[in-house]
Amino acid sequence: MSANSYAFTQGMAATRGTVRRWNEAPWIALRGWLGLSLAIALALLAATWAVVAGTQPDLTVFQIPGISGDADLSNVAGILYRNSFVLALHATACLAGFIAGASMPIAAAQRTGLSRWVHVRAAQFAMIFVTTVTVVSLVTQAWALGFQGSTIAFQVGIAPAELVLSVLPHAVPELVALFLPLAAWLIASRRGDWDQLLAATFVTVVIAIPILIASAFIEVFVWPDVMQALGATDPDPWAG
Repeated sequence: MSANSYAFTQGMAATRGTVRRWNEAPWIALRGWLGLSLAIALALLAATWAVVAGTQPDLTVFQIPGISGDADLSNVAGILYRNSFVLALHATACLAGFIAGASMPIAAAQRTGLSRWVHVRAAQFAMIFVTTVTVVSLVTQAWALGFQGSTIAFQVGIAPAELVLSVLPHAVPELVALFLPLAAWLIASRRGDWDQLLAATFVTVVIAIPILIASAFIEVFVWPDVMQALGATDPDPWAG
């Protein structure tokens, strides 16, 4: 059996064993992922609030479904389309951890020279990659959401803190779902449980999808009413 085939066989066996253990006691793994993902989500929301509070609003009018026009399923689809890329990026990082930390060291046993060195060091490369993905994702999302939030708060006529509070019902579950794969990676890498990451990739994505769908519906059909209840701006300024 070739090294790659052996690594694949061992990886699938470890994945099946991991899924069986999680089926017997699902909360053991899930509570760690949810707790860490929630901490990341709250940190991102805090950073977003800081950007909202410290950024000058743009005078360009944002088109907000439910305020500037009617909300429909196309708006939900747009949110899900954008979030699917973020979830795919985070899931890819989790999958990369499995390949680098569990499969490549097994394949290294039948390699020599530079190829062996790369396979042995794969876990370290994966840690650098995922750390970079995490930092870039958090920074870009905090800046983009904060800049947009500053303008929306100004247009609707609410304070930055009120805007952040208004998004909590949909933003917290949405962000928790998006960061579940990264949370699973961080926990597994700290424990050295690289062979669990393939199972974690599939499980976290399956959990995340219905949460993202529900959050998108709340954002499109509930959040505008919350903002209007908090704000002092008549919707007419969005006309035209």
